[in-house]
Amino acid sequence: MKKIKIRVPATSANLGAGFDALGVALSVYNVYEILECRSPGDHRLEIMGEGGGAELRHPSSNLLIHSFEAAFQEWHQTPPGIHLRAMNAIPLARGLGSSASAVVGGVILANALRPKPLSREALLPLMVRLEGHPDNVVPCCLGGLVVSSWTEGKLDFVRMGPAPQGLALVVAVPDVRLATEESRRALPETVPLKDAAFGVGNAALFVAAWAQGSLEHFASAMRDRLHQPFRLKLVPGAEEILDELAKCPECAGVALSGSGPSILAMVRRDPHVVASLMCRIFANHDLRSRFFLLEVDSTGAVVTGGDGSCHGTF
Repeated sequence: MKKIKIRVPATSANLGAGFDALGVALSVYNVYEILECRSPGDHRLEIMGEGGGAELRHPSSNLLIHSFEAAFQEWHQTPPGIHLRAMNAIPLARGLGSSASAVVGGVILANALRPKPLSREALLPLMVRLEGHPDNVVPCCLGGLVVSSWTEGKLDFVRMGPAPQGLALVVAVPDVRLATEESRRALPETVPLKDAAFGVGNAALFVAAWAQGSLEHFASAMRDRLHQPFRLKLVPGAEEILDELAKCPECAGVALSGSGPSILAMVRRDPHVVASLMCRIFANHDLRSRFFLLEVDSTGAVVTGGDGSCHGTF
């Protein structure tokens, strides 16, 4: 068989008020490669970079392997074992879509082994079912900014146009993990109607500002009352970062990245000024951090190789 390699981007979801609906692909990537096919259930994993210790090495707890096998089961096939090499640059449990990258990677690797691969769009409902919500997996798969809705098992999405001209992205990643399940437990079951209306208005404003390339509206559009006030309290320094960047002329808008703990800033100029400010505030709260200067990834998951020679009967 030909080696199969896939590159999948990181993602940032919510983008402030777009809770579980907005997501954007970022120019940080995991690369997954199938080196050979093996007997069913016999997986060999090589993990480099993020999670390169023992954490992701056991097939039974590896989300990419789970998603790979789930795709074959969806197609009523017995999944082969694989020798997988993963080169991970997406930080784990930091609100940058590491689980979505594994889901998308596993399903698309399985699809690449089909004699007649399905389109990426046809694979999306399975990916969303595996992940549980669409805001990360859809932009991870397709690239760009995507507005998604997952209602009663039906996926609707709109992929937006290119990023506004002059927009740069800065992500500050503190040296602490925050699982999505933990951050969801911090959310209330109900919110006041005025807070819900606030969020609806700002999410709509964000989409309109993106479409028009209006950077001046992001500061308001990325404000939120549905999830951020509760999740920010889980991350030392996060509330202060949002307060300080609201006064920073270089910053167009700022929000918790996904469920946190990373923070995403949309920057109109001098991104190092914004990055330095975020990391300095984390340091003042005894948190080490690093930052990424990024662009919007417009291509999503990209696969090369594969000849359909490692498969069951479809």
